[in-house]
Amino acid sequence: MSDTVVPVRTGPKLTIRQKLLAKSAVGLARLLARKPPARIRVLLTRLSKGARPATHAEAEAARDAVVTVSLRCAAFEGCLPRSLATVLVCRARGTWPTWVVGVRARPPFGAHAWVEAEGRMVNEGVDPAYFRSLFTVGVPGDRP
Repeated sequence: MSDTVVPVRTGPKLTIRQKLLAKSAVGLARLLARKPPARIRVLLTRLSKGARPATHAEAEAARDAVVTVSLRCAAFEGCLPRSLATVLVCRARGTWPTWVVGVRARPPFGAHAWVEAEGRMVNEGVDPAYFRSLFTVGVPGDRP
């Protein structure tokens, strides 16, 4: 006999408009995640032009909306579509967090993608020293 486990959704209460934006971003992110990393980087670099840097609160709200509408993005293994959807939601709102691709610095080694705003990781729940950045896509001219 097996029991069905249903995760409890404790995310923010979203308006219909916010849900639609987040779900659209998740759909686009899933398509984008199938592309090679270099192609993703080029596309995101183009998208980031003209945006203002996202505040930590703005990036956190975007990430919360994404994980509220998508169980796949809420899972730890959903880091790539989650991070992509988060930057897409932010961009739709006129802002851009820094999209980061890196690796775990300690075993088990593996790739990871996340977003940062105001120089801090957004809701990753681990010490930033746990990861090493390989490349980033931020707002052009925001970082030296």
